[in-house]
Order: sequence, then structure tokens, then C-alpha cells
Amino acid sequence: MKSKEKSSLIKNLVDAAREKKLPDLVLKNGNILSVFTGEIIKGDVAVSDGYIVGIGNYRGMVEKDVSGKYIVPGFINAHLHVESSMVTPQVYAMEELRQGTTTIITDPHEIANVGGIGAIADILKGARKSVINYYIMLPSCVPATPFEHSGSELDADDLMVLKNAPNVLGLGEMMNVPGVIGNDAQVHKKINSFSDKIIDGHAPGYTGKDLNAYVCAGIDTDHESTTYEEAIEKLRCGLAVLVREGSASKNLEAIIRGVVENNTDTTRLAFCTDDKHLADIRKEGTIRYNIKKSIMIGLPAVKAYQIATINAARIYGLKRIGAVACGYKADIVVLDDLENVSVCDVYKSGVNVKDLSESVPTAYTRGIEHPVSPPRSVNIAPLPDNAFVIPEQKEYSVIGLVKNQILTRHLHMTHEQVMAGLSDGTVRKIAVIERHHATGSMACAYIKGYGLNHGAVGTTVAHDSHNIIVIGDNDSDMFTAVKELERINGGYTIIADGEVVGDLPLEHGGLMSMKTADEFIPELDAVIKKAYEMGVDKDIDPFITLSFTALPVIPELRITDCGLFDCGSV
Repeated sequence: MKSKEKSSLIKNLVDAAREKKLPDLVLKNGNILSVFTGEIIKGDVAVSDGYIVGIGNYRGMVEKDVSGKYIVPGFINAHLHVESSMVTPQVYAMEELRQGTTTIITDPHEIANVGGIGAIADILKGARKSVINYYIMLPSCVPATPFEHSGSELDADDLMVLKNAPNVLGLGEMMNVPGVIGNDAQVHKKINSFSDKIIDGHAPGYTGKDLNAYVCAGIDTDHESTTYEEAIEKLRCGLAVLVREGSASKNLEAIIRGVVENNTDTTRLAFCTDDKHLADIRKEGTIRYNIKKSIMIGLPAVKAYQIATINAARIYGLKRIGAVACGYKADIVVLDDLENVSVCDVYKSGVNVKDLSESVPTAYTRGIEHPVSPPRSVNIAPLPDNAFVIPEQKEYSVIGLVKNQILTRHLHMTHEQVMAGLSDGTVRKIAVIERHHATGSMACAYIKGYGLNHGAVGTTVAHDSHNIIVIGDNDSDMFTAVKELERINGGYTIIADGEVVGDLPLEHGGLMSMKTADEFIPELDAVIKKAYEMGVDKDIDPFITLSFTALPVIPELRITDCGLFDCGSV
């Protein structure tokens, strides 16, 4: 905003606050939550030019009686990957807004692994025009490790091009913990380049002196805690802990229950989802769900709302966001009920989201276009006939899935145990195939705990390098799944006896659909339902869980196109 425009805005806000001019909107007779004092205040909230100008007794050009309802700040989702919703940013923003989230802090490392710095710049262009407060942390690890092939590689110099762009808050999750604590020169160059901004962390299971060293390097946050004990150690080290509850990683209950039982200070906690399916978002919301679940566990409601709003704003240095207070953005949620988080109305910069219409992408995105898709993103070398043959061994390293988590276990199984598991359905083959540059690089192994009675499941959503990942009980259907993903240029597929029984094309980089939520969600629900009907374990997400088996920065055993990797103990 130019200096002259800012001066004029401030004058208008001051005049409206003093009622020298009528505010644009007044919410009358509400129960106002002050995140600063922990009070519920009865009164009016006056809004002008997209900002809150007063709390008390006001008249307005438009007045809305909200007697008996609660007025709280718009929610903040402190860490997420929009691409994991599998729709474009503008469609995702609409779903967040409907559920009361008015600010999102995103890390576009998924599309960056496919399309590089150009894909990030394209997302940024849309972020600046989005109705939601759309902030970006620049991806620090593209690729996440040197043990895989991604579509792009970004070094510190690449990232510096966008460091000071509008809507960029800092450096995204630093997943290369060994590089950080081992003083890798290139890793430290990235960290040092962003030392004046927020730097997100990613340190699953790290403790003691290794954790201390990681924090000393300049890391500010972490969203990988799965237990209260892990969270409290990170808080004591100085990290802000982002409490995660997504579609596959459900860590909130363990952490918040510990917070309640130990009366832990919540100032340095914020809520996030990391990865959540669009269908789950529409059904439950994101941060709205986290607030409600925390209150049900026993966290006082005021603290839950503070975690969801002002805490996140303070952690990320967001000024004038996260409170119903004078001079703050008029990002407001009106609730029928405080403890059930029953959303009645959502206001973004003083405009009721309902009044923005149901149109996508026009109203919710102010006319911005869909992001430009990377060129054809599924480029695979011809698969040899023996692609999925695993040489016989006395003992195998087997990926063991953990229910409701993205953690895995490194299982050691004999040949006889693996054969028995293949027979009873507890063990299946899994493979990762490089899909960006047709290198022919691929690896195949065994996995336990996925289920799947017969056939194959495949996807190009495979964190974070997003190569093809396929799981099945027979080589023929696994071959067919790979070819089908090539045909549809990425997405989800399910194959049985050589026939396609479920497809979900993700034409934008093999990660996102160009469809609206109303078009996309039924298709997503249908393919997930089909996967469960084919025997996938009901306690895991058929596709999200599968996608994380390829991420070699989370314990314990992972598979990339370069092979199996033990990523340390949990």
C-alpha cells in the first residue's frame, strides 16, 4: 500500500472509530472473545474499510443483530500444503473460509518438487490476489534428500529470488536434519539466508543434544510431534509447536491431553493440518475441528481459540491479524456455540463470505486464473518385464505401517514370513518409479499393514519428490496401474485383473485437479470408497498413507526410486 493510500485509510479508520462517520458494518449485541484478556465481552463490533474500528456501542451503515452468538477471530492454519488437498489454491481457499479459517500459512514444496521455482512464483501470483490471507514459506528441501529423484532442485540462490516477495514469510520446513546438525554447507547457506525471517522445522523423533543442535541452527517451529513428551521437549528447547491434525497424521489428542493434564502453558502452541483431504475439510473443517476436539479433551475454550488465532499470528509475526480488536483486520467468525464451534457467519476483511457467492473461481479469487500447470508431468522409461520381481532372500526389510500415523516401522521378516503374509493379505509389494525425467530409476520392496485383497493401487502423489508409487498383490496389475497413471497424466488409480476400477485424474502436475470442490469431492470419495471395498485397512487412508511411504525424512523405513532407507528410530 502506498504511503498516501495508507494515510487516507488510517484517517478513515480513526473517524469511524469516533463515529465522525458511520462504520460500514456493526455486529450488534454479541459475546466478543478477547484473546488478549481471556474475557467474553458483551457489545458491538464496528467495521470499516475491512478493519475493526471499535468495540462497545456503535451505530453503522449496516447493522446485524448477533444477540446470543459469539464473535471470535478468524482462524489461522499455521502449516499446510495446499497441493495435498488435490485442488487448486483458489478452490482450497473457499473451503477454508467456509469453515472459519481466514489465514493460511502454506509450504508449496509439493508442486515445487514437480515444477521448480516457476511453479512457486505462479502460486505466489495467485496468493496476492486471493481473498483469504494466503502466506507462503519457501520450500527448503527440494528434493527432501539426495536419495531420490525429483522434478526439480532448488538451492539457496534460487530461493533468494523470491525471499522478499509479498506474502513470503520465511523458509519452509527444514527436513534435512542430518544436514543441519552435521553442518552441511549448502543446508546452512539456506538457513543463514533466511535468518531474518521465520524458519519452519521438521524434526520427528529428535531429542537430546541433536534436537538442541537443530534449534541452535536457527529453527523456529516444528509440527512433527506425535506425543506430549516430544512436544514438551521441543517447547523447552525454544521451538513453537504446531499441533497437527490432518487426514493421516492425528497427533492432537496425545499432545493436548498432556497439556491439559500438566497445565502446560499454551502460548507457544498453534494448530495446523499439514495434509488434509478436501472431503475431510468440507465435513469437519480444519482449525475449527482442532478447536472443537481440544475443548472436548478438556482444554479451556479460551485457550483453544488463542491457539487457533493470536498464538499463530505472533509465532509468524503477522501484525493486525488474529484478534477481534481495534485496528485488526476484520477477519471474524460468528458462532452459534463457543464449545461446539458452530459457525454461523464468516467475515473476511469485513465482507460476509456468503455474500461472495458460491462461484469459483470468480468471487473467491477476485478473478484470478488457475495456476499454470507444469508441462506433461508423467515421463517414465519403459518398465522391464521383471520390474517388480524381488530377489529371494533369507530375511527382508519390510515397511510396517502404523495406524493413524505417517510413521512406519522397520520390520525384519524371514522369507517364510513374507510368503505367508502375501498369502493371507497382510504383506504386499510396493514400488516407486521415477516419473519426471524418464531415468528408469525404480525400487521395489514389501510392505505390511496396508491390506488390499487383490489388485493394485497407484498414485503420483508421493511425498515429496512425487514419483509414481504403486502397491499390489500381483505384478500384472501393478504394471497396468503405472501405465494408467501415465495415460491420465497423474492422479490416483485402482486396478483389478487388468481393468481400471477407479481413477482420479490430477492434471496439474499430477498433484491437483482443476475441478471445483463440488465436482471433485464426490470423485475423491468414490475412489477412496473403492479402495476400502478392495480390502485396504480401514484405519489408514488408502492414498495419503501410501504417499508418505516414499518420504525419507520420517522414521523409520521408507522407499524411494533409489531403494529402501532406514530413517532412524521413532
